[in-house]
Amino acid sequence: MAESYDVIIIGSGPGGYVTAVRSAQLGFKTAIVEREHLGGICLNWGCIPTKALLRSAEIMHYSDHLKDYGLKLEGGKIMPDTAAVVDRSRKVSLRLNTGVGFLMKKNKVDVIWGEAKLSKAPAGDKPGEVVVSKTAKKAMEPQPPVPKGVKGEGTYTAKHIILATGARPRALPGIEPDGKLIWTYFEAMVPKEMPKSLLVMGSGAIGIEFASFYRTMGADVTVVELLPAVMPVEDAEVSKFAQKQFEKQGMKILLEAKVTKVEKGANSVTAHVEMKDGKVEKITADRMISAVGVQGNIENLGLEALGVKTDRGCVVVDGYGKTNVPGIYAIGDVAGPPMLAHKAEHEGVVCVEKIANFPGVHPIDKLKIPGCTYCSPQVASVGLTEAKAKAEGKDIRVGRFPFSANGKAIALGEDQGFVKTIFDKKTGQLLGAHMVGAEVTELIQGFVVAMNLETTEEELMHTIFPHPTLSEMMKESVLDAYGRALNA
Repeated sequence: MAESYDVIIIGSGPGGYVTAVRSAQLGFKTAIVEREHLGGICLNWGCIPTKALLRSAEIMHYSDHLKDYGLKLEGGKIMPDTAAVVDRSRKVSLRLNTGVGFLMKKNKVDVIWGEAKLSKAPAGDKPGEVVVSKTAKKAMEPQPPVPKGVKGEGTYTAKHIILATGARPRALPGIEPDGKLIWTYFEAMVPKEMPKSLLVMGSGAIGIEFASFYRTMGADVTVVELLPAVMPVEDAEVSKFAQKQFEKQGMKILLEAKVTKVEKGANSVTAHVEMKDGKVEKITADRMISAVGVQGNIENLGLEALGVKTDRGCVVVDGYGKTNVPGIYAIGDVAGPPMLAHKAEHEGVVCVEKIANFPGVHPIDKLKIPGCTYCSPQVASVGLTEAKAKAEGKDIRVGRFPFSANGKAIALGEDQGFVKTIFDKKTGQLLGAHMVGAEVTELIQGFVVAMNLETTEEELMHTIFPHPTLSEMMKESVLDAYGRALNA
């Protein structure tokens, strides 16, 4: 007889496991189905391990500039130990993977190991049905051990089924990653040795983060971007500034260009890159990273048979994660952009609280979801860009404040960057904030909180920021939008 639950979540990434915890807190009998890694792609192969790699690159960057800090190192220049860098990254992920297992146990969430397929949708008082089969062998190695005490193959039922299956790298026809010469972010995170040269196809967050990491580690890096700007979703000023910094670091960036063909050698690739003027340039590199986006994991879940609507590789949902089929929900990357871990977590909480009729629950305002790119320099943003605000016909005020006028930034030796804020001229509403520079990914939440509280420029001006901190630039940017900057 099938074991029954109130809620079954398929996928244990940030969205899935946070949803499971919140579901259990709300009193639901909850289970989560996972086929590979507790913590999903983000924790095991995405957000967390990439930051561990980038931290190693950051330390190496500092070691190369010891003289700038009045220090010196005897015995020559520090060189990266590839195996040790990768090993540290994997250990960071394993530690957090284990932590997710602990959270499931603490909150009495059953973990079911295997691949899930929906065989019946909930209907009236009858629960939906999920069939769990043995996990197919995956190419990603090494994989963490299967947690002890988990359930496995079988049939399970639930009144509510939440899809949190995440996404995978998108492949372009004819330029499919092979795991050896053409990498996705999986292979890029566990290199056996550092390539001397690298070509990165795509300059979104994933592409630029790896370009930044490998350039700092000493590789000659070329980035090919189809659109007219790197990190094209960012504010134009931020994008241009970041590009100049990347190029100063020795990165080669080709805009309005596309890889049309790749020839594979014994231990290198030659990419045919078509430029804006139609000319084709051949670029040979040891390795190539394909970073042209991701697509939702919607296959083999039984969605077609149940009539669940999808669009362009993602499940179609409303503001509460509901699909067109009652009792079936989707959150996170599989439910569409922006494909960010923190968006998935919040979506999951909103979804399950709506199921529980929890008071005060409301849909996510996607304009208030921050985006962060952990390259060097870091980039962070929330809300409308200047161009989008103008396109919407808004009358705006724009403020800017440079890192070069901030005492803490100068003391850190990180005086390149700026903070930009955009306000509605009539109401004082904060419409957007955009930052580039050291640690801006830690600063952006201040503006996110302000936007959620519907804070005006006046309230931000009256807020006392601590000195000396990088956060002072946030207030100065607000002051600058109204012609009142004090330190520039």
